[in-house]
Amino acid sequence: MALNRLDLNLLHVFDTIYREGSLTRAAKALHLTQPAVSHSLSRLREHFDDPLFTRQGNQMIPTPLARRFLESMRPGLTQIQGAVNQFHAFDPATQRKTYSLALRDILESTFLPQLMQRLDQYPELEIVSQRIPRRDMETQLAAGKLDFAVDVLLPVSNQTAHELLRRDRLVVLARAGHPLAEGELTMDRYIAAQHVLVSSRTEGPGIEDFELSRLGVQRHIRLRCQHYYAACRVVEGTDLLLTMPETYARIIAERANISILTPPADLPSLDVHLYWHKAYEREPALIWFREQLRHIA
Repeated sequence: MALNRLDLNLLHVFDTIYREGSLTRAAKALHLTQPAVSHSLSRLREHFDDPLFTRQGNQMIPTPLARRFLESMRPGLTQIQGAVNQFHAFDPATQRKTYSLALRDILESTFLPQLMQRLDQYPELEIVSQRIPRRDMETQLAAGKLDFAVDVLLPVSNQTAHELLRRDRLVVLARAGHPLAEGELTMDRYIAAQHVLVSSRTEGPGIEDFELSRLGVQRHIRLRCQHYYAACRVVEGTDLLLTMPETYARIIAERANISILTPPADLPSLDVHLYWHKAYEREPALIWFREQLRHIA
């Protein structure tokens, strides 16, 4: 396995196959034909005497040796790429690039419309938005499978950088004509009502419930569901109340027969953070895109 027998360009192909999980997507990212990528993979397999990737459905799954090799190789490959990037500025008007983002469903609704409007003048740029388990976020950022993640404040290692993008206050939604929509929404009226809680968990309080508990009150959760859009549809046709982030609430209110009310207490805001891996933070294409996300936030 002498280094002088290995074409270093193959390492870039290996890294891209690993990141994309598909020969077709790797070929597109590398601007090569799929047979060319397959040929490069064959050379790597011969060099390492290992299949490196096995096909499962439409996915190319790395072998244990491939995973170990990537962990050892990536820091050096990143340093080389960083050194090269210092001499090549990114031009979004002429260079082709696919950005991969991890977004929760509510953030897709608030970020993507503004982002795509801002990128409308750059037709060579493509966006892939996906939802991943939070426990996998750092691993996928480190592997280069994700460029950025946008989420609430999460505990991360010192290899993952993050910054506050937006602070979203909570508001209360009620159907148009709801008795509580007239006059001030007091704490007594809020607690007397029945509520919808949006959560991916099957039990436990929402962030607003922690503050209510501190104030010595508890609300009645009539419905717990997974998505704000579904919750808004329920609220529109019932007397249930929904407490949710204001940005998405105003998007829904434009198309639904609902009212936005001020909460009866100073509830905690929903802080939205941008995450990226420090190994890639000097890449010009990622620096440019990070600025676009900051602008729309």
